[in-house]
Amino acid sequence: MNKDNDILKWFNGEISTEEIKAMYPNEDFSTLDKAAFYAKQFEVPQIDAEKALADFKTRSFKKDEPKVIPLNYKTLLRVAAVLVLMLTSSYFLFFNATKSYSTDIAETTTFNLPDDSEVILNAKSQLSYNKKDWKAERTLTLDGEAFFKVTKGEKFTVNTDVGSIQVLGTQFNVKERANYFEVKCYEGSVSVSYKGTSSVLKPGKSVRVVNGEISSVEDFTAQNPAWLNKESSFANVPLWQVIDELQLQYDMKITVAKGVNTSELFSGSFTHNDKNVALQAVTIPLKLSYKINGSEVEFYNYEAN
Repeated sequence: MNKDNDILKWFNGEISTEEIKAMYPNEDFSTLDKAAFYAKQFEVPQIDAEKALADFKTRSFKKDEPKVIPLNYKTLLRVAAVLVLMLTSSYFLFFNATKSYSTDIAETTTFNLPDDSEVILNAKSQLSYNKKDWKAERTLTLDGEAFFKVTKGEKFTVNTDVGSIQVLGTQFNVKERANYFEVKCYEGSVSVSYKGTSSVLKPGKSVRVVNGEISSVEDFTAQNPAWLNKESSFANVPLWQVIDELQLQYDMKITVAKGVNTSELFSGSFTHNDKNVALQAVTIPLKLSYKINGSEVEFYNYEAN
């Protein structure tokens, strides 16, 4: 036992090699010398026991809570808006095949349909058709007034809230306003349907419906509607319809004084280029007068002046 203790002391440097060999001269210390040499190459970490205990006591053994990322509602709304925009755009690009044209007060526009038929749209009017179905069926919808120069081909149909018009290749004018519907044929032939009955118009012929009743109309010789030349022309048309047309060609509101008969028939025309001249062209033949207050105009009888 003393020998083992002495060898341990030698390993720890407490006894020198000369001393251990002197104490045990018959022992071979060559192997132990190598072991002692390699043992000294490793440094044993020094542990501060008090610090280790303190760290142990303060250590938390709770599991880490999963990281929660809050929802950004503004970002979600932006993403939703983009998705809605993409879906809406896709609808209009791939599903909505409606083509529309419209005009405002005192405005006209000219355009060509897919078959090269020409359309001139009068003031405050709207026209629409389906582009996808056009080759198979030349059908459109009109709200207002338009002049058509139709190329020859398959049946051409104009639908309005009052009646429909069918042609093969011709020139005609359709006017559909509140309580007023009129079709005039300038070339070829036109079939007009109203309340289940149809009539065929030849050049110079017209059909007119006022307040739901068909009115007789005299033949005409004009080659084009007067409004194409910046005029509105009337033949035995009620004054209220003339007033409506004045309001469509000029930015004004017309009222009538008591005693003015708006059902009185008017024949004549007015220009689209001069408001005062237009008002005089309508009021003088009917023995009326007018006064202007800004954009408002009042018609009254001479006697009330």
